[in-house]
Amino acid sequence: MPGEHGSYRIRYHPAVVKKDIPSLPKTIRARLKKAIEQRLTIQPPRYGKPLRYSHKGHRSLRVGDWRVVYRIEEEHKKVIVLIICHRKDVYSSLSSRSEK
Repeated sequence: MPGEHGSYRIRYHPAVVKKDIPSLPKTIRARLKKAIEQRLTIQPPRYGKPLRYSHKGHRSLRVGDWRVVYRIEEEHKKVIVLIICHRKDVYSSLSSRSEK
């Protein structure tokens, strides 16, 4: 989906593909896919809330009670999705994934 602000490529952390996406309810999966494709490929800084403290440098996209946490690599026009998780678990689960 090219946009006037440039198109970003989406990359997923391996755990997102193997664990997060398969465990999502089908209706939520479709909503998250649509949100990622429509928002994060066009203007990822605009839609995600910047995180603070130990998660500084990451952003969180809210889709209902679910969160998509990602990092933007501006020089490569790339968005790296680190975790897709329910809001009550997302930040505790993120710590293990963001430490490369």
